Amino acid sequence: MKTVQIKDITVGGGKGLFVLAGPCVIEDYDRTLAIGKRAKEICERLGIPYIFKASFDKANRSSYGSFRGPGLEEGLKILASIKKELNVPVVSDIHSIEQIEPAAEVLDVLQIPAFLCRQTDLVYGAAKTGKCVNVKKGQFMAPKDMENVLNKMKETGNENLMLTERGFSFGYNNLVVDMRSFPIMRSFDYPVVFDATHSVQLPGGAGTKSSGNREFVPNLARAAVASGVDGLFFEVHDNPEEALSDGPNMLYLDNFEALLKDLVAIDKIVKG
Repeated sequence: MKTVQIKDITVGGGKGLFVLAGPCVIEDYDRTLAIGKRAKEICERLGIPYIFKASFDKANRSSYGSFRGPGLEEGLKILASIKKELNVPVVSDIHSIEQIEPAAEVLDVLQIPAFLCRQTDLVYGAAKTGKCVNVKKGQFMAPKDMENVLNKMKETGNENLMLTERGFSFGYNNLVVDMRSFPIMRSFDYPVVFDATHSVQLPGGAGTKSSGNREFVPNLARAAVASGVDGLFFEVHDNPEEALSDGPNMLYLDNFEALLKDLVAIDKIVKG
């Protein structure tokens, strides 16, 4: 399997787990930075390469009135400051070709949201920057079909590519994770990440916003690592009940380290 370079971190290639973690969306600078600091400290204690994540804009909302974040310009300023303060790579979602160039000036990983994974100009343009691109598999996509997405990006000559599983949707405000997805997508020879917190989301489950079942995050994360996944994506928060977006599926930071210890132990068994 190919390795992928993210700033000074090398992932994939049968190496140990890496983690992308942070709050769902940038709420304010101080709280976002504090969450990132704690997540980094936890990962460092366990020897896990860490990438900070937070969205500058949550464009796929259930309601027009839902909180979306500070937007592109202010959000990238905050992410640039956090990147410097924590000295870690950063990842955030992009939603349009107009966002690619300014985002690539700050982000180390350009992330394509699941609903947009088939948008050819977006995935091609992101890969053309030469930055690492992480594409979340659409809730409507078979894992085999993600090979076509990879091939679009490979046309640019960029090999720093990753895929992320975040569950399948069969409607009725629910998602299901098919563990067969991991070996199928890993057969394409690129690192595969499991989005453990969005996979327990209940899209639109609270009427005008999404709900979620965070109690199942540990179960699914352990199963994904046992299936040989390369990395893990978590949304974490000091108090998810106060979060402005995706609170019901985010992990409490206080529970983060214990779960990661389990996952590292499982990963060592699986990868020998």
